[in-house]
Amino acid sequence: MSTERSRSGSPRVLVLGVVLVLVAVAAVLGWAWRSEAGPFSVDPQQRNRYAEQGLFVDPASRTALGVADAEAAGLTERARLLSALAAVSAGTWLTPEVHPIGEVGAYASALVAEAAADDAVVTFVVYGVPHRDCEAGYSAGGTSADDYARWVGEIGDALGGSTAVVVLEPDALASATACGLRASRVKHLSAAVDLLVDAGVTTYVDAGHADWVRPARMARLLRAVGVDRVRGFATNVANYQTDEDEEAYATRLSTLLGGSHWVIDRGRNGHGATRVWCNPAGRALGLRPGFVDDGTGLDAYLWVKPPGESDGTCRGGPEAGLLWPERAVDLAEAAGW
Repeated sequence: MSTERSRSGSPRVLVLGVVLVLVAVAAVLGWAWRSEAGPFSVDPQQRNRYAEQGLFVDPASRTALGVADAEAAGLTERARLLSALAAVSAGTWLTPEVHPIGEVGAYASALVAEAAADDAVVTFVVYGVPHRDCEAGYSAGGTSADDYARWVGEIGDALGGSTAVVVLEPDALASATACGLRASRVKHLSAAVDLLVDAGVTTYVDAGHADWVRPARMARLLRAVGVDRVRGFATNVANYQTDEDEEAYATRLSTLLGGSHWVIDRGRNGHGATRVWCNPAGRALGLRPGFVDDGTGLDAYLWVKPPGESDGTCRGGPEAGLLWPERAVDLAEAAGW
């Protein structure tokens, strides 16, 4: 006997409907799982990596290696302060002079593996653009124009699929106009952005600091290299501006860029800035680094430049990037360590 239920509500139809619902739910759950671990991954540029994991501490940093030297020399207090400094996460700088093509990928991969074992984020600073440090010259160098993309590409290949973060080319855009290198800097950094985005590496393009290039000009430079394709920008790298000044600068810059995120280097800004940027006297360590969740675009405060490393051969310092134990101690003591 035919009934309304037998035409449209039969057990077979109901079972089929349940199956379809379960399939749809499974598809949604499957997509959600794949979004974290499969081919449909969450865009790395949409993630604040610093909110997801701790900050990596490199046990073989220059500061860490300096502890043994201080101990061997019987400098107990220096060893203590260097050990305390070495226990705080700082950026790992990649330069073609130290990590050339053919070697940089293996080095970065090994560090990524160490960080993964610690469930931590390692911050790499890519610092090799042609005519690097064209204004001051203390860190002059970089790759050739022909080799830059290959070098960055090797870094991207090594970091792809990891949680590592890149801060791209400190000072490169801020110094571009004064050095007459705007066109080449835009060309090289645009290529670097493409390579890092394609590799899936969360990236912040360096944007100088609050006392250098006006926000409107910096925003134009950042747009020209494709900052809209990466996580955002970095400020105050290797400089001494206060947190407050950098927050104001970065907030204005983010507004001009339509909401970009940013990170701030606070490693040596405990006593603020002077007009001197190369190894200025009377400075202090800044507050410790860590992620930020304050409803703004600020992702983290970092120590991008290891505080104990020299700015260059000025005011008695060794070459840029080398550990200067005496100054490291001064910075730590001035901060009350």
